[in-house]
Amino acid sequence: SMAPRKKLQGLVAATVTPMTPDGQINLSVIRQYVDYLVSKQNVKNIFVNGTTGEGLALSIQERKQLAEEWVRQGKDKLDHVIIHVGALSLPGSQELARHAAAIGASGIAVIAPFFFKPTSKDELLAFLREVASEAPAVPFYYYHIPPLTGVKIRVEELLDGIKEQIPTFQGVKFSDTDLLDLAQCINKNGGEEFVFLYGVDEQLLSALAIGANGAVGSTYNYLGQKTNMMLQAFAQHDLALARKYQFLTGEFLNFVIKLGFGVAQTKAVMTFVSGIPMGPPRLPLVKASEEFIAKAKAKLDSIDGK
Repeated sequence: SMAPRKKLQGLVAATVTPMTPDGQINLSVIRQYVDYLVSKQNVKNIFVNGTTGEGLALSIQERKQLAEEWVRQGKDKLDHVIIHVGALSLPGSQELARHAAAIGASGIAVIAPFFFKPTSKDELLAFLREVASEAPAVPFYYYHIPPLTGVKIRVEELLDGIKEQIPTFQGVKFSDTDLLDLAQCINKNGGEEFVFLYGVDEQLLSALAIGANGAVGSTYNYLGQKTNMMLQAFAQHDLALARKYQFLTGEFLNFVIKLGFGVAQTKAVMTFVSGIPMGPPRLPLVKASEEFIAKAKAKLDSIDGK
């Protein structure tokens, strides 16, 4: 069993998966990526092979290689390395869960399968339970992202009695704009020591106000420092300053969303901010245009001065 860790809280960067120009995973830059997150963004937790990491577009073998490299490079540098092990098939997800346990990941997370979808709380819980039980000593997180999975089962409902079914259950990555659902989760389960990590970066301050413990998102790869300042301002009850930082994230995202912003564009932003070549995304995603890169860079530079 693993040494007791700090509670997962604060910012968690949803890592990009670096690729070579010809589309193979590029493990060689992950060490540099870890050092960049810690030294430049003050971010010490990561969420690997999720949406931003194109997890569902990678093979099982690639996902294992990436998980291993992130855990290896994060040792003694990062506080938490959470591996997303969700997959469309139960055996695939179980295999990834066993692997994450074997390499010493600090947690695993699972999305709802989204081709054949669970239609009720019980169906979803059964799937999650069968994955979690393959890693009986590893903290388990549900990754709620209905805009991408189409599975709209409310988390409030899912959490009712979940510890009996999944003893390793620790919390939720909540990537939805339904703050009533999140508030009910926190209201009902506050005493449980569950962790609620919010996943819609431009609305993080709203989630903090109702009791979220932290956040998982792609912008913390390059706006981690600024968002950490927001968390600090919020902790010190300086709401005006916290809003200032939330508005900066919002200003950037509002601008790029209008240009067309997704994982491919995040890869491009990360490449110019960190200086680490993140490479192209994998089809069906196509790489960001030069025009996008120029505009996004100018916008980020203008925000940096604020």
